[in-house]
Amino acid sequence: MTSMQTMTGGEALVDALLRHGVSHVFGIPGVQTYGLFDALQRAGERIRTIGARHEQTAAYMAFGYAKATGREGVYSVVPGPGVLNTGAALCSAYGASAPVLCLTGQVPSEYIGRGLGHLHELPDQLGTLRSILKWAARVAHPADAPRLVADAFAQMRVGRPQPVALEMPWEVFTQRAPVQPIDPPAAYPRAAVDPEALARAADLLAGARHPMIMTGSGAQHAAAEVRALAELLQAPAVPWRGGRGVVAEDTPLGFTCASGHARWADTDVVIGIGSRMELQWFRWPAPVRRPEIVLIDIDPAQLPRIRPSVGIVADARDATAALVAELERRGHRAASRHAEFDALKRSVAAAVQEVQPQLSYLQALRDALPRDGFFVEEICQAGFSAYFGFPVYEPRRFVTCGYQGTLGFGYPTALGVKVAQPDKAVLAIAGDGGFMFGVQELATAVQYGINVVSVVFDNGAFGNVLRDQEQRFDGRLIGSNLRNPDFVKLAESFGVTGWRARSPAELGTLAKKAIDLDRPVLIHVPVDRTAEVSPWKYLMPASP
Repeated sequence: MTSMQTMTGGEALVDALLRHGVSHVFGIPGVQTYGLFDALQRAGERIRTIGARHEQTAAYMAFGYAKATGREGVYSVVPGPGVLNTGAALCSAYGASAPVLCLTGQVPSEYIGRGLGHLHELPDQLGTLRSILKWAARVAHPADAPRLVADAFAQMRVGRPQPVALEMPWEVFTQRAPVQPIDPPAAYPRAAVDPEALARAADLLAGARHPMIMTGSGAQHAAAEVRALAELLQAPAVPWRGGRGVVAEDTPLGFTCASGHARWADTDVVIGIGSRMELQWFRWPAPVRRPEIVLIDIDPAQLPRIRPSVGIVADARDATAALVAELERRGHRAASRHAEFDALKRSVAAAVQEVQPQLSYLQALRDALPRDGFFVEEICQAGFSAYFGFPVYEPRRFVTCGYQGTLGFGYPTALGVKVAQPDKAVLAIAGDGGFMFGVQELATAVQYGINVVSVVFDNGAFGNVLRDQEQRFDGRLIGSNLRNPDFVKLAESFGVTGWRARSPAELGTLAKKAIDLDRPVLIHVPVDRTAEVSPWKYLMPASP
């Protein structure tokens, strides 16, 4: 056991972060958290602190770091308005099951709960955080820091990974006291796979004629096991959002949501692995015969939500490996359907080409991005189209904010991805509306050498909003048209290389050049909004 040491509250937090393997912290220092940032500065090269120009984007960078690695993303901002500014990123992390740790301050201890209007006071900051996070606690004394940091990491590493928070009163960050450091455990507990549920799942799958696998972000670390199960069953693996790339989409069993829908009517058993199964219960029309459902999920709360025929509460890798072993023990191996599935996927790929110009731009970007590069989507017409029109070959390489659909998350999230994966190409797309939410982080990219390539599709509107106003509200437009800057000149004013592409071919050439240049680059793509074909028939075929 490490001996007792005298530390400030800030030093105790940093020591605990280092013991839990944290190498980066994102954030903006402020008066309540000076003691923490001073401790980070004195930690030197052991931990790198990346500043930001807005609290929200500091949290998005931590989110991107977590999504790109599966490890914890850590950020720190001041309490009150500072922590509230990070709310969109925390909601994204909650929805996308990302382990993010928020470190924030609090008013001085003697003023907590008194409502006197101290700087940055909230009526109940801890209660507010607990309402949107998996867990939150207050570090009331430096001696509490090791235990509560350990509790925070246990919350992120046991069960479903989701965001957590720690707050510390203003004066505790610089208060000195004896502190007993705590090292993390060698291993965290894992749920055992229920053999009875496993046998019932194997019975259903062994008897299925047209099984389907649905993958979500909970399957990202179980790619090898999911591929083995797909081959054993000859089942298409259909991803949604974070589940993309678990099975490479250029292989016969790696489908998209568009090609998966073409198999939906015939599916008799569907197995969800780390997935909310949103395609099944929301986006796709109910088939004539409802398929049996097998659900593998680490979160027991998912079972009453999905109501599967068989539910297995366990880690996706453990449960999928056990299911493969059980089917192999029974001698089950379906005949190859590779040729059939290849033909179906070619047919769907041809059909979705009507979604133009988005798919031509996306193909140009796919050709430019290395196979193991990271693609960060955003809420825009190209982003929506990317859900089925941008091939993904490895898990985690398609970075998404999940069901929250938080406009503006893309560019700052991509900065966190690049910090986490400095040797990989990172390409972010955005619409003109969403990109302006975080445009100030171009300065951050230059200051810290975060070499993200950003593509801004500029149609002069919040495009989806404008289309809905035109089609559903008799063309009564309000707040949906945008007046934009010259994006190339704007980028250059920050010290970012700025280019303009007026065709898919030109975009592909410039994107490849930008990746090879290895510095922050913005590529502006003017788009004629009236020429864009909606991708929604392939995303929401259940809609009228």
